[in-house]
Amino acid sequence: MPSAVSAYRFGPYELRPRRRQIYKSGARIKLRPQPFRVLELLVEARGDVVTRETLKQQLWSSETFVDFEQGLNTAVKELRAALNDSAEVPRYIETVPKAGYRIVVPVEAVPFPEQTEAPPEVGAKAAETASPAAAVAQPAQRRRPAFGWMAIAGMAAVVLLCASMGWWWTHKRASEPARGRVMLAVLPFENLTGDANQEYFSDGLTEEMISQLGRIDPDRLGVIARTSVMTYKQNLKPLDQVGRELGVQYVLEGSVRRDANTVRVSAQLIQVRDQTHLWARQYDRDLSNLLSLQGEIAQEIADEIELTLGDKPAVKTAHRPAVPAVSYEAYDLCLKGRYFWNQRSEASLHQAAEYFQQAIDKDPNYAPAYAGLAETFALLGTWQEAVPKDVMPKARATALKALQLDDTLPEAHASLALIAEQYDYDWQTAEGEFRHAIQLDPGNATAHQWYAECLSFEGRFDEALAESARARQLDPLSLIIVADDGMILYYARQYDRAIEEFQTVREIEPDFIRTDSIFFAYAEKGDFARALSECEKAARRNHVENNPSLPAAETYVYGRWSKPVEAERSFAKFEKASKLYPAEAAFPWVQLRALIGVGRKDDAIALLQKAIEEHTSTPMSLKVDPLYDSLRSDPRFQDLLRRANLVR
Repeated sequence: MPSAVSAYRFGPYELRPRRRQIYKSGARIKLRPQPFRVLELLVEARGDVVTRETLKQQLWSSETFVDFEQGLNTAVKELRAALNDSAEVPRYIETVPKAGYRIVVPVEAVPFPEQTEAPPEVGAKAAETASPAAAVAQPAQRRRPAFGWMAIAGMAAVVLLCASMGWWWTHKRASEPARGRVMLAVLPFENLTGDANQEYFSDGLTEEMISQLGRIDPDRLGVIARTSVMTYKQNLKPLDQVGRELGVQYVLEGSVRRDANTVRVSAQLIQVRDQTHLWARQYDRDLSNLLSLQGEIAQEIADEIELTLGDKPAVKTAHRPAVPAVSYEAYDLCLKGRYFWNQRSEASLHQAAEYFQQAIDKDPNYAPAYAGLAETFALLGTWQEAVPKDVMPKARATALKALQLDDTLPEAHASLALIAEQYDYDWQTAEGEFRHAIQLDPGNATAHQWYAECLSFEGRFDEALAESARARQLDPLSLIIVADDGMILYYARQYDRAIEEFQTVREIEPDFIRTDSIFFAYAEKGDFARALSECEKAARRNHVENNPSLPAAETYVYGRWSKPVEAERSFAKFEKASKLYPAEAAFPWVQLRALIGVGRKDDAIALLQKAIEEHTSTPMSLKVDPLYDSLRSDPRFQDLLRRANLVR
């Protein structure tokens, strides 16, 4: 039952159960959800013993596979640290041997002000008919939603929360005139199981919420992408600061709680401007009919969207979620795959591929698993963490299988675009697939980012920068999008602006590897000393002595500086380092810097010819990268451009 008390006061502390916050002398204290819940139970008991069995029932359900004793001991230890308390000389929390815990100071319960409602206990039937107008309009503080159990509860949470959002968006549009595009952030859900291995599920539900809400009415409602909102997962900030940083007017928070037979889903929408709740909903459902409930709610979402659009064309079928014919195991495995995919390292991508394949094995008709596997193979081939000819055909086959099962999956279309661009050198198909992916999911910041990069390779810089700007609006805290914006400006030979973008990223993350390209911009604008300094900084960040990347970069800078003696000296260092680190030296872009720096055009062109024959991503920037300016007059280089379909 939600608390009917607005606050509990003891000593210098004030616990606010409704907002899940604790203050000491007016200053907020950070406390994880489980220690907070332990404290909440203790102050509610007001000196009575709260048994270990009660704590287990309240905080660790029978279906949560964690070590209860370890989890409880950790929670109490964190709680005592937050209260500056100790087990040996307890000032606030006393251990009752073989029984439990109790609070040993007087506790004052502060009731809600007159005519202010406590949070309603809404049952299943009431939740379906409750009006948003009944929600409490009270200033909201940034809080962490209670979350994270199993995929079975998550599937219900996604559709129920989306249904509520669809209801609010429709009726708000009916009562207020359009004032441009509204931006919304879905703040991260938190894993309350006490098991770090369940983080994939809370992250996965957040991502699904973002994706589904982003499709409600993209012309009027923009939803901030995953990368940006995830920065707040472990970094609590005031709601007004979140609004400024993300450029949003509204924030959606929610919670999911379940026991053996039922699930409770709560949601609240908060207006950033005055930090008031616009509505709050709570649903209680039986777990036995989740699939039929999912279909019912999905249809409600589609109907509400069509009503919102009024005389505009009806919502495409692609925006109508259907009941998935999928086992809960496959759904859960797919969430694990997406969790590792988002980490974007070679090891995590291989782990993601394993989980997506396991999901396919569980349910061969589950289209999102094929789409995830296609994205994974495509990235491995693009980054050359695997031989493109080994993985790109697999990426194509799985993407086509995903679309055979469900042709509305934007991720599958984006994968086909990436394959067409970086493996087939088929720019027309790549552009068509990118545009199709964006049409299906206008809020997909990654699709906008990839499309911007594709346009830049063709020299269409104005269009590329416009797409990059859209990606940045949707994902304003994404460092890779800003860094890629710097690369587009570098290709466009706007070196000062490119340097500004790289520096912007470094102010946030000094070691962000993509910004190492800043030395190219300095070299091309003629600031060779600064370019060499940036090369040395990059080498120190890599923490590898004699790495061939450093002398290769230095060779190129000295070559541009018209210092052949120094260039040859650096090239000799490169050749020596290549023997120590052959894997690093094998990357074409490392070799090309060194070869072009000492004017070995024949070797550089031969390397590019091999790259095209092997269908690697290296030739993508042939048309626009200033690195190749010394080769452009060679007829063989013009042939390379034709083979890469970069001459029209």
